[in-house]
Amino acid sequence: MKVAFDSRPTKDHRGVGRYARCLLDALRDRSDSHELVETHDPRRCDVYHSPWIDGAMLRCPVPMVVTVHDVVELKRRGAYLRAGLRLKLRYLAIHRATRVIVPTHAVADDVVNVLGIPRNRVVAIPEAAAPALHVRPDNEVCAVRERFGLPDRYLLWVGGLSAPDPRKRVTALTRAARTMPLVLVGSTGPWAHELPDVHLTGRVTDDELAAIYSGAHALVFPSDDEGFGLPPVEALACGTPVAASDVPALREVLHGHAMLSSVDDVDGLIAAAESSRRPAPAPLAWTWDDAAQVTWEVYEQAAREPDGWRSPRRRTPVLSGSRPAV
Repeated sequence: MKVAFDSRPTKDHRGVGRYARCLLDALRDRSDSHELVETHDPRRCDVYHSPWIDGAMLRCPVPMVVTVHDVVELKRRGAYLRAGLRLKLRYLAIHRATRVIVPTHAVADDVVNVLGIPRNRVVAIPEAAAPALHVRPDNEVCAVRERFGLPDRYLLWVGGLSAPDPRKRVTALTRAARTMPLVLVGSTGPWAHELPDVHLTGRVTDDELAAIYSGAHALVFPSDDEGFGLPPVEALACGTPVAASDVPALREVLHGHAMLSSVDDVDGLIAAAESSRRPAPAPLAWTWDDAAQVTWEVYEQAAREPDGWRSPRRRTPVLSGSRPAV
């Protein structure tokens, strides 16, 4: 079997880039007798996988697999108005996919209820911490503290800061009552430098990120909507306690491994993080190797799918916040 993998998002510094890079590496290790080609031109291939919705094709010449990380832009149209026609075309293209991969059952429910994709075409495959993200020794932690001017004890948030994302609630996090310094890690835009009383590191390498995780008192993750929540999984892999909002995807991924607080109680989230103690709960056992094995199985299913899969009645995606019955 020859699989075309759209590797363009591997250059992205956000979560979709992390997903594409880690999965691609693991797929290569698990390829066995199959052939994996990095291209977004699937001609002369048996299956095409787009690990982001921007690579989904309206007319794909071979069975197509698309990874949908979340559908927040459809659930909150008012907050993401700039998505416009591009987003509508991408979600229309997803309806042409033979299989849709999602990171959690929570997103699977959204894909079925909001997009109207038949449930038998949706497969939940969790993500994992990158191999480089593991507990680092004290000398690396001390070095990274000195390099970025970090305090000895700090709370940590990790994500993209190039532009405000309403669901991440970074501004609310910075305004919450706390006694410990707050460190924000990620690419920054001008707005981030106006946030009060925080330490900004900007973009960091994986080795630096692992040391920053390892040195943190706890990770705080106040998002009110997530498709998976990779930073909490990475923090646990580095031995760091996690306090996160109690939303469906995070509850599914972190159950028993993190302190979950009400979405409306950011102060309580901070208090839980500050009261945390090491050792942190055990990291999640799922790996990218596990994800690659299941993904290869999805490719095999897609390659065997009969031609008639393209013709079932499809419902137009719901572009409001409502969730109709399926």
